[in-house]
Amino acid sequence: MVMTTNTTPTMNVTHTAANARINFAKAAPKAFRALVGFDIAAREGLDPALVELIQIRASHLNHCAYCLHMHTNDARKAGESEDRLHMVAVWREAPHFFTEKERAALALTEAVTLVADGGVPADVYAEAAARFDDEELAQVLALIFAINTWNRVALSTAKMAGTDER
Repeated sequence: MVMTTNTTPTMNVTHTAANARINFAKAAPKAFRALVGFDIAAREGLDPALVELIQIRASHLNHCAYCLHMHTNDARKAGESEDRLHMVAVWREAPHFFTEKERAALALTEAVTLVADGGVPADVYAEAAARFDDEELAQVLALIFAINTWNRVALSTAKMAGTDER
């Protein structure tokens, strides 16, 4: 059976038995457990709604349908509104949906996720540093690092949206 999913308007990814990828959790259990531990540590002390917004935005930017599906569902289960979920991708055009702290975190998420496009601009970092104390800022950064790693795991191993195994 061949299943094709459209991940961007110009790119199709085809999943078949012939091009199946490894199960990272089973093939590298120590690395997987370390990543899970890092993810848990990164979330510590952060508002669960903020955690999901960061994960959703990074997943948008990385075109990771698997993680986007998982984290939008997690956000809904945690009580996040559909309006805010729909606005995450265009948060700059809909700033009234998000707090100043959330907007600073979303801007930092974009800068760190797209770091190869010019680093993390000083003004973006300064705005985040003004909204979070040092410990919170370190946690936000760790969470951004974690979701970017998870996105890369899911994309590299061709995880399909809607097949969350948790």
